[in-house]
Amino acid sequence: MQDKIALEEAFALPRFAEKTQWWAGMFAVDAKKHTTEINDIHKIRPGYMDKYGVGYTVLSYTAPGVQDIFDREEAQALATEVNDYIGNEVKSRGDKFGVFATLSMHDPREAATELTRCVTELGFRGALVNDTQRCGQDGDDMIFYDGHEWDVFWKTCTELDVPFYLHPRNPTGSIYEKLWAKRSWLVGPPLSFAQGVSLHLLGMVANGVFDRHPNLKIVIGHLGEHIPFDLWRINHWFEDIKKPLGLDCKKTIREYFAQNVWITTSGHFSSTTLKFCMEEIGAERILFSVDYPFESFSDACTWFDSAELSESDRKKIGRENARKLLKLD
Repeated sequence: MQDKIALEEAFALPRFAEKTQWWAGMFAVDAKKHTTEINDIHKIRPGYMDKYGVGYTVLSYTAPGVQDIFDREEAQALATEVNDYIGNEVKSRGDKFGVFATLSMHDPREAATELTRCVTELGFRGALVNDTQRCGQDGDDMIFYDGHEWDVFWKTCTELDVPFYLHPRNPTGSIYEKLWAKRSWLVGPPLSFAQGVSLHLLGMVANGVFDRHPNLKIVIGHLGEHIPFDLWRINHWFEDIKKPLGLDCKKTIREYFAQNVWITTSGHFSSTTLKFCMEEIGAERILFSVDYPFESFSDACTWFDSAELSESDRKKIGRENARKLLKLD
């Protein structure tokens, strides 16, 4: 399929190349190759896009990114630097690239202000944030965005009418030491990423974020971070047990997924799983993505182009759903 749109595609700041390569050594078979690809915008990446039929890519700053910086001023300064850098890099390539804003999430009003600047002045398509924001003097605390204090930020997202991509990051501090240190091979895609994002998104549901902001648009990757497979069980417990005990979210979990949540294929190239998700939440809520350079264009596109889908569903997932969500020509 030609002219696919990909939404979870990472870049890094070239000035951090040495740190990027050190970090990549913990998960990449070839850390040098990963570093070269994630720092590239105009040479290697467009070549892959053209070869594998991706017409448009939305770029976002790599995880853990600004969410790993627990000093508020430092985090805000880096977010601004990242947005200015990538905005300048792609300003003449709007036919090929879009951008999700990088945000410091220490303060909801600061985040709302930077998102507004990125969308209205730089032409970005929304925001991508790497799960909870580290905070506190030693970075051992974390900020979730499901409390009432974040309503000013979510109101800004809905007024700008742009999606918010809730992306995973690695566990840190005492959470890492207590849960993951002795199980380090489960950090990342095998388990910890899905666990973190699913907790955060379901917290937004249970704490009424979508009731207060019914037009809010949230994207999560990796075919739903395990949530689609538990929709029946979540719905059963919310509706039959938790609501009689006091849970007061106004709709069912299925309704929130039908009205507020999209999922992408990033890094999860299973036809069986894709078909299951289509049955559970519908082809209209699924978006093609690669998760480059953590995953390859070859694996993602070869799989998707040959998957047993109707051509109507292939076009929806591969391009049309993203065009509507991002308001692309």
